[in-house]
Amino acid sequence: MRSLLAIILTSIISLAYGQQKNTIIQTDQVHQAISRGAIIWDVRDEKSYLEGHIPGAINIGEIGSTLRDPNKEDYIPTEQIQKLFNNAGLDVNKDIVVYGARGNPYTYFGLYTVNYFGGKNAQVYHDGIDGWKQAGLPIQKERQTLPPVSVVLIAQPQLVVTNEEMLKIAQSKSVQIIDARTPDEYSGKDVRTIRGGHIPNAINIPYEDNWQDPATAIKLSKKQVADNSGMTLKNQTDLKQLYAKLDPDKETVVYCQSGVRAAETATVLKTLGFKKVKVYDSSWLGWGNNLKAPVADETFLNVGALNAKMTAMQNKINQLEEALKNKNN
Repeated sequence: MRSLLAIILTSIISLAYGQQKNTIIQTDQVHQAISRGAIIWDVRDEKSYLEGHIPGAINIGEIGSTLRDPNKEDYIPTEQIQKLFNNAGLDVNKDIVVYGARGNPYTYFGLYTVNYFGGKNAQVYHDGIDGWKQAGLPIQKERQTLPPVSVVLIAQPQLVVTNEEMLKIAQSKSVQIIDARTPDEYSGKDVRTIRGGHIPNAINIPYEDNWQDPATAIKLSKKQVADNSGMTLKNQTDLKQLYAKLDPDKETVVYCQSGVRAAETATVLKTLGFKKVKVYDSSWLGWGNNLKAPVADETFLNVGALNAKMTAMQNKINQLEEALKNKNN
């Protein structure tokens, strides 16, 4: 039996080092969070939310479209986000659990958002509504509301990397850079800005590699699997193996297309003990569109060819519509 002195010392050490709850939690820990009165935030679209959500969860719409400018994919003005959060009773200073569908990186973007605006007690439920349902737990279909709050959101720029900072970091070999996009995006085959390719010295570890089966999304689209169970996170041992070539003590920057997928990888790295992890907020949208930024495996978007393909596709649609119209007549 441990002595009283040992217990007291352990408690003191835990407090001294700011021991925190696990950031990525499981179903039983969601139960614990609900019991202690945590805010449960469902980041899915309203339709999915009303079809069934974790009892007590609130919703402000699909987070990607609600909180971000559709063109720049940057946050809408802070005062607008503040109004949305306050009206929904989403107090970033409170205990919060964020969830969506299993494997959806926007769940981590929700966690990232809470932290970016000053929250320090947020957790993410990776398996989300799918894990909840598979556990046979009850769901609620009625909209849940919380009393409005009046909280001033204060951005924490030290948590992210700006375009200017990234230009300097790319020249420094002392910083580890992870590209969380697909291999085709990384190699420049899949071009989603003016240019394709990757930041020099970045290593490619797609965020899907954090899953037990990285090919789950493809298999679902081909109906090769019945559900998205493969999107469950790998265990800690396998995750450590995935990032074994990286140094947990070195500064690490993660990027993707707009920071969403990077948010998942950054969170996973922190749970593995990586001490200095940041997200390059603008990610490839900021880098690829900046012609002064160096690019490895550089390719360019052929706008003319893209427009030609779109025109050809529209012509086919018009032909199909005309054929369907004639058939009905």
